[in-house]
Amino acid sequence: MKQSPRQWYIRLDNFITSQGFKRSLYDCCVYHNKVEDGSIIYLLFYVDDMLIAAKNMCDIQNLKILLNGEFDMKDLGATKKILGMEIYRDRTQKRLFLSQKDYIQKILVRFGMADSKPISTPLSEKEKLSAMIKV
Repeated sequence: MKQSPRQWYIRLDNFITSQGFKRSLYDCCVYHNKVEDGSIIYLLFYVDDMLIAAKNMCDIQNLKILLNGEFDMKDLGATKKILGMEIYRDRTQKRLFLSQKDYIQKILVRFGMADSKPISTPLSEKEKLSAMIKV
């Protein structure tokens, strides 16, 4: 049983790379591939959660079909939350926003600071900073 996560990763990695995707040099759970129009499609996964991002919805659908043919999948639709991050879209302005508001609230509650007054900077206005010069 200890090997099952590794075996899952190896199976997924072998399949995804055989489809022309390249693994990111910086994160082994991020894959990317250039599509016909020159844009890039991204496949991100963490344990058994996947996120697909691309400029064209048709490319996303094609990748879903490909993955569904190989793996038992459930399409949950447009992502609203992943890995504790909330995703907000403004499709009219073509903007995407990420928020960790819920995570921050949990941390504040955990450390007994939920009723603290928020400020824009964590430093008193009276404090003066100066550069330290090493000789």
